[in-house]
Amino acid sequence: MPLLLNAADASAVEQAALRLKAGSLVGMPTETVYGLAADADNATAVHRIFDAKGRPADHPLIVHLAPGTGAQGWRDGVDHYARDVPAFALSLMQAFWPGPLTLILPRREGVAAVAAGGQDSVGLRCPAHPVAQALLAAAAAHGVSGVAAPSANRFGRVSPTTAAHVVEEFAALPDAELLILDGGACPVGIESTIVDATRSHPVLLRPGMISAAQIEAVCRQPLRERDQAAPRASGTLESHYAPRAKVRLMDAKPLQAALDVLGTDARHIAVYARSPIKAARGVQVRRMPSEATRSAQELFAVLRELDATGVRLIWVETPPEEPGWDGVRDRLVRAAA
Repeated sequence: MPLLLNAADASAVEQAALRLKAGSLVGMPTETVYGLAADADNATAVHRIFDAKGRPADHPLIVHLAPGTGAQGWRDGVDHYARDVPAFALSLMQAFWPGPLTLILPRREGVAAVAAGGQDSVGLRCPAHPVAQALLAAAAAHGVSGVAAPSANRFGRVSPTTAAHVVEEFAALPDAELLILDGGACPVGIESTIVDATRSHPVLLRPGMISAAQIEAVCRQPLRERDQAAPRASGTLESHYAPRAKVRLMDAKPLQAALDVLGTDARHIAVYARSPIKAARGVQVRRMPSEATRSAQELFAVLRELDATGVRLIWVETPPEEPGWDGVRDRLVRAAA
């Protein structure tokens, strides 16, 4: 069973930093989701992430950097991993770091090759969560330049937003292999926005709670859509973030009509919807918040909760076609793929 420690205890953070230095895994809270962390420059440790998650070795990880001190305290970490930083990428760092934005940059030869999935690019992020920042700073003091940390769940499954979720995912791992810092529930709730910065223009690889409009305002140029030249990136597979139950996206009216027809035969279905829904007794119904930020905060936790009831289907009301919902919609479309 993994070792679970209260992140409010400074000695727990230091213990976790020493684990990273020694090549072990750490469950780390960030503002987006919990990450399964290892020293990004320790190939053996990074392989442990892939093995624990059951993740293909060519599916790259995101490297998390300590915030350091000053307005660009993360710059040493960036220079360690990236051989080139376009001007627009630097502007995005200055605007949104620390925060839920990942930038894919040309990778410096000889660093983080395993974490990068063998590509000549690397994803970098400076998280805003105070526990993540404290852990990264403590690890940096022990010579760990950056921490590879994909979501702390089995590959393709629903991402964890509490320490308890991480324990559920990796209960079979011994405490010598995995230490988890409990920093409470993640305030953002879905993974970071990912922007490809390996070329002269920004390309959106994964939407998140930092919007395309915000990115374009900083870059002062259009944010282009993903194309064939884009590098591989975390969380961009067609099917991802999936519970055991099959997820189906539906508009409110056909969803309600189907429940009316099924009646008590709908007990194998759970519903997550913004609209008021009437269902027969015994049907699990959860109300989705009408605000995108609140929906993002609870999305993965609700999917896990409904899945744990043993239902075979989870019907979700399709999110609005509005820019603020892009991140939530992306996760649900992939969960339903």
